[in-house]
Amino acid sequence: MPDPSHHLDAAHWSPLDTDDWYAARNATTALRDALVRAGMDRDFPYLRADLNAFGHGLVELGRISPATAEHLAELLRLALASAAVPHPSTEADHEPGE
Repeated sequence: MPDPSHHLDAAHWSPLDTDDWYAARNATTALRDALVRAGMDRDFPYLRADLNAFGHGLVELGRISPATAEHLAELLRLALASAAVPHPSTEADHEPGE
């Protein structure tokens, strides 16, 4: 007779058994930390990690106010503009004696 403990079905399945859950949770934590640093910690009340019916990990951003969307858009514009500007080298980028 087969051992029932080796068979996972819907009644025994747990999101904690999947890599997708941990990936979604880690991504949500990283986004949360960035939002806190940007002073937007209260602007994403529905932010959460989730799994869909197929077990795929998702990050739910939820509904946000128009002002929050504008603020987020401005932060993204600034980040993209900063990434496009060449930054001068620092001493840490060179070997001693260069």
